[in-house]
Amino acid sequence: MRTRRLTVSLTAILVLGLVAFDLATAEPPNPFRAPPILAFGSGQASGGAHCAALPN
Repeated sequence: MRTRRLTVSLTAILVLGLVAFDLATAEPPNPFRAPPILAFGSGQASGGAHCAALPN
């Protein structure tokens, strides 16, 4: 029982540390620079995903 409690405690500390690091170093997203969620027929190509790397 002691090992399980230690493992859960260390995991929780690690996760909270990662969240705190991310909040401290990341800037908030700019909604005006975000790509449209649905852009059917707009002519805009997708970017940033594996489907954007298709050969032309």
